[in-house]
Amino acid sequence: MELFHDVEFWIAVSFVLAMAVAWQKGKQPILSGLDARATKIKEELEEARRLREEAESTLASYQLKQRDALAEAQQIIANAQADAEQFGKQAALDLEVALKRREEQSVEKIAQAEQKALAEVRNLAVDVAIEATRAVLVQVLDAKRSAALIDHAIDDLPKRLH
Repeated sequence: MELFHDVEFWIAVSFVLAMAVAWQKGKQPILSGLDARATKIKEELEEARRLREEAESTLASYQLKQRDALAEAQQIIANAQADAEQFGKQAALDLEVALKRREEQSVEKIAQAEQKALAEVRNLAVDVAIEATRAVLVQVLDAKRSAALIDHAIDDLPKRLH
């Protein structure tokens, strides 16, 4: 019975009793704390699952928007290429029309230059003919005959003016 006289024995007994009392008194708060903690963890898991589903939904929505934007961008590119091709064709037609118009203007200018040159040649020919006629008349006509021709021209003048 030396066991009852040993201090370590009594320390062990008091420790076990203290633990039993502590367990009896603290069991309910510990269990309710653990239950509260488990409930809180469950709520956090539920919130995480909800956030994950929301994130997946948002991701799917953005992926759909990205596909739509990509399709729209491809459509815009196709339209731009078609417009550029149309503008190119129209520019070629406009250039052809402008070249044709310039060619016609050049032909008209050449025709006008030809007409002007012909008129100048005629005028020069008339001037030469008049000068030649004057020279011939000066050599052939004497003063008496010259006066008669002048009188005749003066008499003839009123008939020609009407």
